[in-house]
Amino acid sequence: MAPPWVPAVGFTLVPSLGGFLNSHFIHGEGLRWYAGLQKPSWHPPYWTLGPIWGTLYSAMGYGSYLVWKELGGFSEEAVVPLGLYAGQLALNWAWPHIFFGAHQMGWALVDLLLVGGVAAATTVAWHQVSPLAARLLYPYLAWLAFAATLNYCVWRDNRGRRSGRRPPE
Repeated sequence: MAPPWVPAVGFTLVPSLGGFLNSHFIHGEGLRWYAGLQKPSWHPPYWTLGPIWGTLYSAMGYGSYLVWKELGGFSEEAVVPLGLYAGQLALNWAWPHIFFGAHQMGWALVDLLLVGGVAAATTVAWHQVSPLAARLLYPYLAWLAFAATLNYCVWRDNRGRRSGRRPPE
């Protein structure tokens, strides 16, 4: 039998696994494309994104562990709170593919707004099970609002620039 800390570590690391696997969309061509876009002066430096997402993914992962543990594993009671969590995580992991991979800034914004809505529903569902788990999602919700605003501004200021080249003026 596995030591009791194994599920906590596993749940905490799962969200980062998707982030790690998605990182290739943010490097190389995706990063070169993004570098050529107009961005607001308040966009975060690239180097901050790893620590920010690592922290957010770890917090949400540990929160999912708290919910899982409180509900006795993958029980019938856990379907809604953990199902919402899995849904928002899948939408979250899709964003780099849409934004950096396909260069679809508008559809990426739609995805990000869906992530925010499902993450908010997840927070409400988690609060009924574990208020601490729900509070662990608060920074994530704040970051999603910031990210959606940034995504909107980049999309607005770069319409028609899927290829990364400026349109003729």
